[in-house]
Amino acid sequence: MSIGHAPPGSPEPDISPMDASGASGAPPVPEDGSSPGLQSLDPASSRRTRVPRWLRRTTGPVLLLALWQLLSGTGVLTADVLASPGRIAQVAGDLITDGSLPSAMGTSLRRVAAGLLLGLVVGTGLALLSGLFRVGEDLVDAPLQMLRTVPFVGLIPLFIIWFGIGEGPKVAIITLGVTFPLYLNVYAGIRGVDAQLIEAGESLGLSRWGLVRHVVLPGALPGAMTGLRYSLGIAWLALVFAEQVNADSGIGFLMVQARDFLRTDVIVVCLIVYAFLGLLADFVVRSLERLLLQWRPTFTGR
Repeated sequence: MSIGHAPPGSPEPDISPMDASGASGAPPVPEDGSSPGLQSLDPASSRRTRVPRWLRRTTGPVLLLALWQLLSGTGVLTADVLASPGRIAQVAGDLITDGSLPSAMGTSLRRVAAGLLLGLVVGTGLALLSGLFRVGEDLVDAPLQMLRTVPFVGLIPLFIIWFGIGEGPKVAIITLGVTFPLYLNVYAGIRGVDAQLIEAGESLGLSRWGLVRHVVLPGALPGAMTGLRYSLGIAWLALVFAEQVNADSGIGFLMVQARDFLRTDVIVVCLIVYAFLGLLADFVVRSLERLLLQWRPTFTGR
């Protein structure tokens, strides 16, 4: 029998192509008309359901509040140790209704604003003097490096002797706490500007003031914003100490009164207000940072 010729009367051989598994027949064509055997190239991260970020950020605090309420309801946390979230919410409403909490918040905000403004002027001015001029660095940097190692809280008695028991020592404590982070970050930002950018500016004919305005200050701006965020956090920390020293108003004054009467609910309300004001201030600085640093691409996480 010759190869390639089937005997008469035998059925025609099946010459359909074999599929990948060895079974005969062409692979089925998908209904959407796409090529058979090809899988979707969409990344897995785009196919799975993504949880909104605001929901992820609020999950932790909500779970913490639920655990807190559970421990308080079961008696593990007694009221004299830590009041329940429900009780704290009730006390906060009472303090807002009688006007004591808004008045205390206004007083504290004025103190922080005054100390922050003075600290901005002093810290930024000294950083510019020390960062732009070598003579300024020789005169300013060493004394500031010595002073910043002294705990500003330890200077409270000295400030009381100098400024009395009024608003002076409170604002001075906040100013001192704000000055050093701003100085360090602005100074580091100025000295961290790329030298090649300075050379490029000089080759373009920029004057000394032009270099400072168009190259040095924009290059130091990220460090300045970081210093401002640190300074705001320290400002609220300094306010806590300042308002517990011979204070007759403010959030710290409410905390001192609550401590004398063993009112943990009022103390927690004041701490929450401190945290909320600090978070609000940080949000303002972050928004300002995004506005001023649009030219600077940054990694935002994956």
